[in-house]
Amino acid sequence: MSRTMLQTEEIKSAITSLPLPELVDFGEWFRHFEAQVWDAQIEADIKAGKLDGLAEEALSDFKANRCIEL
Repeated sequence: MSRTMLQTEEIKSAITSLPLPELVDFGEWFRHFEAQVWDAQIEADIKAGKLDGLAEEALSDFKANRCIEL
């Protein structure tokens, strides 16, 4: 078993051992952490131009009145 897999199993075990109040606190912290990671990935993808095609397609659809108001 690799060290990373062992660490993951140790983390899972520690999480499942948490009392409910601490588990709730951890869940809130993790959701915030996960959102930060997501935001950083989106920013990196934007800077790398990975979303340019989607943006162009959306603008083209908008200009051609192929959009509906939400």
